[in-house]
Amino acid sequence: RVEDNAACFEVKDSGPGIPPEDQPRIFEKFYRGQAASVRDEIGSGIGLSTAMQIAKLHGGGIDVTSQPGDGSCFTVRIPTEEYTLEKR
Repeated sequence: RVEDNAACFEVKDSGPGIPPEDQPRIFEKFYRGQAASVRDEIGSGIGLSTAMQIAKLHGGGIDVTSQPGDGSCFTVRIPTEEYTLEKR
């Protein structure tokens, strides 16, 4: 969808959700949540960090809404106007 001059893409899952205390850090490189449901999962903790960097390089970002036990929704926002790195 287009919203506030940005193309928005949503990715939803029905996983365990992300506890509120972990949400501020999930876009940090190598961060792994502290919940027991996440500690045993395979992964390096760089996927969301990489996705955020790509979005930022295009002048956008990623937001998350999530509740434990209720899955997560990630919204990627990319400006629809022309963007160059010099504008950063």
